[in-house]
Amino acid sequence: MSERRSSVRHRSFLKGCVYYNNKLSSVECLVRDISEGGARLKFFGTVTIPDLMELHLPSKDETFQARVQWRAGDEIGVAFQLAEAAPPLAPTGTAPDLADRVARLEKLLAAHERKIQELQAALRLNQSTGI
Repeated sequence: MSERRSSVRHRSFLKGCVYYNNKLSSVECLVRDISEGGARLKFFGTVTIPDLMELHLPSKDETFQARVQWRAGDEIGVAFQLAEAAPPLAPTGTAPDLADRVARLEKLLAAHERKIQELQAALRLNQSTGI
């Protein structure tokens, strides 16, 4: 059997957590092999995992978007998705990024509210003068 992996895999014994269904569902697993491009995951019993998921490794504080490549009993093989290839399953911005976005949106909302008030005032003026 020929080796299809493009990167070297490393034996591991890492705790992992698979998230799916917009992070509403999760299941713990054991990461038995890991490489730059994917991993072999072992589950404790029979589980149903969708083809697209998020794999979190708490000990490394890393999260990967992944796609199932194969399934065999209580193990699955996953390929990590590149950021350009697949949209994240959950927001990935940091708290300061979120605070900046909220501040910009609040300013934009205030500007729109001012413009609406100006237009309403102009409309009332035009209605009162009969224009």
